Parts: sequence; structure tokens; C-alpha cells
Amino acid sequence: MNIVLAGGGTAGHIEPALNLADELRLRDPNIKITALGTVRGLEVDLVPARGYELELIPAVPLPRKLNGDLVTLPTRLRSAIKQTKDILARLEADVLVGFGGYVSIPAYLAARGGVPIVVHEANARAGLANRVGARFADAVAETVAGSLPRAQLIGIPLRKSIETFDRASLRKEARKTFGIDAEATCILVFGGSQGAQKLNDVIGECIQDGSLSKFNVIHSVGIKNDFPAESSNIYHPANFIDRMDLAYAASDFVIARSGAMTVAEVTAVGLPACFVPLPIGNGEQSMNAEPVVAAGGAIQVPDVELTANYLRDRILPLVSDPSTLVKMAQASKGLGHKNSASDLADLVLSVARKA
Repeated sequence: MNIVLAGGGTAGHIEPALNLADELRLRDPNIKITALGTVRGLEVDLVPARGYELELIPAVPLPRKLNGDLVTLPTRLRSAIKQTKDILARLEADVLVGFGGYVSIPAYLAARGGVPIVVHEANARAGLANRVGARFADAVAETVAGSLPRAQLIGIPLRKSIETFDRASLRKEARKTFGIDAEATCILVFGGSQGAQKLNDVIGECIQDGSLSKFNVIHSVGIKNDFPAESSNIYHPANFIDRMDLAYAASDFVIARSGAMTVAEVTAVGLPACFVPLPIGNGEQSMNAEPVVAAGGAIQVPDVELTANYLRDRILPLVSDPSTLVKMAQASKGLGHKNSASDLADLVLSVARKA
């Protein structure tokens, strides 16, 4: 069986695709899995690092404004569709699984009528690519109910280390890894693989003025960003955290953006959180966080309102109250999906076998 995955650009599109690939390969090592991507996306590094083949197609971003790119869009899109059709034919694809992003539009249009299509939507508000693909897909899966018509609620595929996460068994190793005392209260801060400058600035200010002196802070600042403060016995900065399962196990509270993968992982491991949605885009990050906030597992703060004063006055009192943390953690864990990779694999294989 030959399965082609389309979802390049950001880690939010690539990671669930690779998690599905891991599940499929675990079931049958003979399944051939190939990812589609572009030279401008993170998939150039992430896909080969996970051991999968990558085929490159032209990036066709859809212009948001009336400019010269809009004039050349039809030509660029036709070229990308043709190249993708050739790749699908050469690979003898049995099914295309799309996760949105620049790669998915030409992939969906190239596969239409010839290769069965499964669309997976990670966000509460679907992007344009998946709205297009869902119209003629053989099956549609979603993470948040109501994001796309006729979609099955499956959740977002997670890494095995998160699916099998056991805080009690990992806690001692996790605390030792980051150099955190067993009795300390720890806050985990991250803004995705690229980091979040706003979070970095606020945390840096609070570390330097002593506001966080009673806490340990694990801070993933982003691959290319500088540390906002010097590391110490309470502040543990890193450009990238490879073992997020250990970071989750070491922590008692999360401050993060609310991308779909972040929300899915935080709820799967059952951590209370303060979500700070990215202030650009179509508002999907805010919508991703809303079910967790409504259930009592998190608070949500608009990016513009997050300041050092807000952190000191509104967030740290929550983190300082053990009973509040326990209640929030229970609410968060109640929304977690740990079988999403398996459920999506079932759906993909079902569509492929029918064809």
C-alpha cells in the first residue's frame, strides 16, 4: 500500500502527519509512506529526520491582497497540480491524506477523481485548503467538532511518547533532566518550534525582576531566538526541547500559544494552562483553546494583554494554589484524546481498501 501525506509548511501541519505515519508503519512496516512538501517549509528537515521520503512540489501560497501574485496564481497552481499528479502516478498512490497548508491545495486538486482523499483538520476553524479538499474528499476527520461538514471527530494524532504518557513514572527522571528539585513548582513556557517573542519578553522581564523567584521555569524560546535571561538554578532556557514528554512531566503549569498540537498535547497529558493565542491569522488559536477554558482546564489571555504585571497579578496566584492546579489538571485531562493516531489510521486504511 502506498500512502501520500500532504501537510507541509509549519510544524502544526507536519507533526500530525508524521504521527499518523508512525502509527501506520507500526502496524505494517511494508506500507510505503511519502510526504509532499516544499523547499520553504520545515518538512525539509522534519520529514527525513523521522525516516520518511519527501517529494518536493512548488509552494503556491494564496495571496491575501490584490497584487501581482494574484495575477500569476492560476499559472503557478496549474504547474503545481501537474507536478503533483506526476508524483502521485509515479508513487502509485492508494490514498492521499491532507492536513492543510500550502502543499494541500495542489495535492487535493491533483488527486481529485483519481486518488482517494482523506482530509484531517487540526484547528477549530478550518483553513482554505481543507475547506476546498473536504468538498470532494472520501472521508473527513476533525479535532474540534463543527470545523468541517460531514467530519468524524477523531482528534489530532499525537506522538507515541504523549499517547503513552505517565506522569508518575516519568516525574523523577524529568526533574533530574532539568535540574529541578522534587518539591518545587515548575512552569513550562513555549511558543511552538519557532518560539513566541511576546512570551519570551514577558518571561525574561519577570525572571530579571525576581517575580518568578519562587518557581522553576522551563522555557523553550525558539530555534533561532536568544535567551531573554541567563540560565540559573530556577530558570532553564533552551532553544528547542527534544523530549517534550519529560518537560510536561517535570511541570505543573503551562504558558503557551494555543496551536492545535499544543492544545492537544497539553490536554492529553492533563496539565493546567494559560493559553495566549497568536494574534494573527483567522482566530483559530483562540477557538482551539475555548473548549479547555470552558471546561475549567485553562485560562486564555489575549496577546496584547499579556504583560509582566498580568503574569504577576493574575497567573502566578493560580500557580501558587495547589488545589486550583489539581482541579484545572483534572478538567484539562478530561478533554484529551490519546487514540487519535490509531483512529485516523483506521479511517485512512478503510478508505484505501475500499478503493
